[in-house]
Amino acid sequence: MEGKDIERRIPIGERPPEERIKDFEEVCLGYTKEEAIAEAKRCLTCSRPLCVEGCPVGINIPAFISYIKEGNFPQALEEIKKKNLLPSICGRVCPSEYQCESKCVLGKIGAPIAIGALERAASDYGEENHLCEGNSPSHSVGRVAVIGSGPAGLTCAAELARSNIEVVVFEALHEFGGVLSYGIPSFRLPRRIIQKQIETLKAMGVKLEKNILVGRTIPFRDLLMKEKFQAVFIATGAGLPQLLGINGENLEGVYSANEYLTRVNLMRADQFPRYGTPIKRGKRVAVIGGGNVAIDAARVALRLSAEEVYIVYRRTEEEMPARRVEIEHAKEEGIKFLYLLSPIEIKGNGEKELVCKRMALLDERDASGRRKVRETEEIFNLKADVIIIAIGQKPNPLIPSLEPTLRRGKEGEIIVDEEMRTSLEAVWAGGDIASGAATVIMAMGMAKKAAESIKRYLGVT
Repeated sequence: MEGKDIERRIPIGERPPEERIKDFEEVCLGYTKEEAIAEAKRCLTCSRPLCVEGCPVGINIPAFISYIKEGNFPQALEEIKKKNLLPSICGRVCPSEYQCESKCVLGKIGAPIAIGALERAASDYGEENHLCEGNSPSHSVGRVAVIGSGPAGLTCAAELARSNIEVVVFEALHEFGGVLSYGIPSFRLPRRIIQKQIETLKAMGVKLEKNILVGRTIPFRDLLMKEKFQAVFIATGAGLPQLLGINGENLEGVYSANEYLTRVNLMRADQFPRYGTPIKRGKRVAVIGGGNVAIDAARVALRLSAEEVYIVYRRTEEEMPARRVEIEHAKEEGIKFLYLLSPIEIKGNGEKELVCKRMALLDERDASGRRKVRETEEIFNLKADVIIIAIGQKPNPLIPSLEPTLRRGKEGEIIVDEEMRTSLEAVWAGGDIASGAATVIMAMGMAKKAAESIKRYLGVT
């Protein structure tokens, strides 16, 4: 492959907007086998693969892409799974454009290799051909409790089970998957993908218990004292929504994005009254925020028959933290973006009025590198039936609040060292509970570090 061909990425198939907004089926179709091979052939197989440095779990990216070049998808999947047991999930929701793909040298002359899409292609091949992992565990070298079945919990459990450690995962909700299940819509991450991962863990000998709220159903200390676990990994995520602190947030029809998405993704409010979870469906919906959660909430509202959906963001599109592909999908689907607006009040019942101040961009940048803003005197009013607040989440406070000797940061996150150990003996933490809201792959990276530390603690090599 030479010249312009190497600069151009093979397009990834997607369902047309006018079709996909009518249901919750997956939007991105992924690569066919032939398309994946063609995209893999663009890879230069660098002698110093910077893409690996950009991967939080350290996948040998050139190696698995080389196998795809040859059409050897089983070997590509095996290579990926040496470092990542959630490839079907990461290939769909990992922000690879900011991580591995941002390091790809082809990005200097054209489009970087579609690493995330190739990871998905390998994992989809594995699913279609029933390639799963199971290790007939002996469970003779230790016993570990994992609290939470989100990406960090699942990853830690898998890494420990690989070393024949007995693992029990405790999930507070009625379905496994954590934020993967309650936070990400099925049009981005189909439920069958999450279920497949759960089945893989069970085949590896991991025991999963749902509807158990550690700290209430089981006292936290009992895990080590009475249940005789030798170590505990806390992966309870960031499920506490941040609010604006303005008048009107408690009005009917105003939701946090956490509640809104949980009602639909996990409790099937989109199928009310078949499922007993109600949700207010508005003709005009305003979503406040600029991250992936805001985009998800807006696209869900559209699929719940909203006629107009607005994203209200205090900066401009350039500063939005959401993935570019999700922003483009939202635009294609007809969602309108209103920039440089900061809400100061919500008024009314039924149809509400979102009162905002117009913002102005400054040249000065904040810690994240984004331009700061300042308020102007201009007021902008937006009428909406439903308002969704999606400005961030904080770590789940339950276990930290019950354990006063567990060191916490100013945002409520559990403080850990470089090996993910907490201030409590035999207790580790990772994912959003330790970092604050972050990405799936970053949570997985922390969980892998914790698993290695736990194995050393148990004397497992």
